[in-house]
Amino acid sequence: MLTGYNTNFAYRGVKFHVQTEDSGRSKPHIKTHLFHGGTILASEKASYAERLDSASLDEEIKSLMEAQHKEMLRRLTRGELDSLLSERLGDDVFPGA
Repeated sequence: MLTGYNTNFAYRGVKFHVQTEDSGRSKPHIKTHLFHGGTILASEKASYAERLDSASLDEEIKSLMEAQHKEMLRRLTRGELDSLLSERLGDDVFPGA
């Protein structure tokens, strides 16, 4: 199991946290969560079960984790999660909006 990624990120004046972790070879998937105030607002999960026999598995997992983590940050900054955030946190989630 590899160490995960954690990023604190301010978007439109609101602080979010993105966390990506590897569940290990016994449960071969990578999970990424978007948090606000300790609450999970969005999640992504990807399996790497088909890669378990790879000689470069650790490098592949690291690459998958980085890509999934960055994609969650991109989705946030592109505004793709705005409606979900408004639904979960209220229409007034973004100051001055």
